[in-house]
Amino acid sequence: MTDIQDKEKKGYLNEVTVVPVLDDDEYDVAKDVHSGITDGLHRTMEQRHVQMIALAGTLGVGLFLGSGKAVAQAGPCGALLAYGLIGSVVWCIMQCLGEMLCFAPISGGYVHMAERYIHPSAGFAVGWMHWYSSIISLPTEIISATLIIGYWIEMTNARLAGFITLLLFLCASFNFLGARWYAESEFWFALIKICLIIGLIIGGVIVDLGGNPVGERIGFRYWKDPGAFASYPIAGPIGIFTGCFQTLLQAAYSFSGVESIAISCAEVVNPRANMAGCTRKIFWRILFFYFFGIIVVGMLVPSDEPRLLKSTGTAASSPFVIAFTRVGIKGLPSVINAGVLTSAFSAGSSILYGSSRILYGLSLRGQAPKIFSRCLERNGLPLIALACSSSSFFLAYMTLSSGSNTVLNWLSDLTSIATFISWAFICVSFLRFKSACDAQGIIRSESKYIYNRFQPFPAYWALFWCIITIFFNGYKVFLKGRWNTSSFIIAYINIPIVGALFLGHYLFTKRPSFKPASKIDMVSNIPGPEIDFDPNPPTTKIGKFLRWLL
Repeated sequence: MTDIQDKEKKGYLNEVTVVPVLDDDEYDVAKDVHSGITDGLHRTMEQRHVQMIALAGTLGVGLFLGSGKAVAQAGPCGALLAYGLIGSVVWCIMQCLGEMLCFAPISGGYVHMAERYIHPSAGFAVGWMHWYSSIISLPTEIISATLIIGYWIEMTNARLAGFITLLLFLCASFNFLGARWYAESEFWFALIKICLIIGLIIGGVIVDLGGNPVGERIGFRYWKDPGAFASYPIAGPIGIFTGCFQTLLQAAYSFSGVESIAISCAEVVNPRANMAGCTRKIFWRILFFYFFGIIVVGMLVPSDEPRLLKSTGTAASSPFVIAFTRVGIKGLPSVINAGVLTSAFSAGSSILYGSSRILYGLSLRGQAPKIFSRCLERNGLPLIALACSSSSFFLAYMTLSSGSNTVLNWLSDLTSIATFISWAFICVSFLRFKSACDAQGIIRSESKYIYNRFQPFPAYWALFWCIITIFFNGYKVFLKGRWNTSSFIIAYINIPIVGALFLGHYLFTKRPSFKPASKIDMVSNIPGPEIDFDPNPPTTKIGKFLRWLL
């Protein structure tokens, strides 16, 4: 039995097409759309890796620092309502995403879904939007990490350049060593953050009940004074509404990254069962941490605390630090800073992984240069796609020049709405997927992995809020006396960019119009049941419990 055949039997290769091995220890990958595609990625990740990758991407700065800003803008009750509403949207998106992943667990994630179920131009547009937004975000995560280090060490240009180089090297190393190394590093980074968050929540409850140096029970007093709701950025009832809506946007940013499990789908063993388990568990775990985190912050810190709206990028603006220092507990900032530093570094590593796989998936289907679909045979690493994506890391050195740093921050803000556009494409892809199943006699309810009988209503609910968010995220510039041209461009520039990518690809390739549901390809290049097995199933009760827990 050959090495490739052995890997096929174990489920490490996604397809059964054997490709010739080239002299340079790499093999080329066919770029035909759907039929004839040979995916070079290897299935080496486990369920625990995928869940922790999604957790690592969503639990971090948004909770450590952003939760305080949410309480300041909307009040404790307003923040809970905003996070609850966005939580319902994310649950709906995960239901849509999970069902499509279990049907076709292959490379490209939701970009492939848009290409297959909507139109090739849709996949091209959302794929390149994801890639360019990722490579712009990469250096800003490294810069954020160096700012946090500056909390302990006074930064000179020489030190800043040194720390940037060190962080770039470490972040790239985890990815260039292969998917397994990247997944294992994300697992432990996420575990550190989870332990820290649990400790902060438990500690916050103890402090609230009177376990603090002052010996004072706080309870829910701040829900009465200054109140359960706050107004932002203007006073009065309209300010309460805009404050809640602003927190709604922030909550959506906090949840962004949960869709990243789709990108790793082609590198997970037993993908259908593991993807189904991840999409069921990950949402509730993320919601649990944010829900209780917001409650604790709302109990310990009043919404009119001025430090909540100060954006320092370090633990000084963390609501947990503010809450504990208000009752005389010191020494927490360094602990929080460590968690934020881990989050920033982990985010950079995760963005690099995702951007390289998106570029690889685009190349695989002929929507990017063919060279980016070349993989190393020994570990399935898309080396050239990864090298191309990581080249943007060097933009981090722009922070050594103050003027360039301003430009870099402005470019980073341009990518903020990309998450909502991706979510909208996921919803539309699912609606087309459901229509295709109905038209072609595919019975979705017979799936043993994931099925929601209430569809398509969850998809429409999520799509509605995605559209609202996309078109109203820049509402503040339309308030009286608040017009700002750069803020307007930042809020809405991605809409014409995606439109131009779609239209340009459509006109250049002269692809046919949208297919009717009965003509959508629901067969080609979709792995069969031969990949649906667990190579290392737990055999003990402890092992099964850990599999469920992690």
